[in-house]
Amino acid sequence: MADMESGKKGTSALKWGVAAVVLAAGYADLARGGATVAPILLVIGYGILIPVAIVS
Repeated sequence: MADMESGKKGTSALKWGVAAVVLAAGYADLARGGATVAPILLVIGYGILIPVAIVS
């Protein structure tokens, strides 16, 4: 039982980490002047990855 909880915790942390990396890449591209990739990454990060990390 404890193994399942620790595995789930690791997966949740991984989801938050992926969301953070995608958001950081989006903001980095935005600061660089990106007008196409930055909004796509930010929408994916805020609209998909963070809600998935919150729910799971």
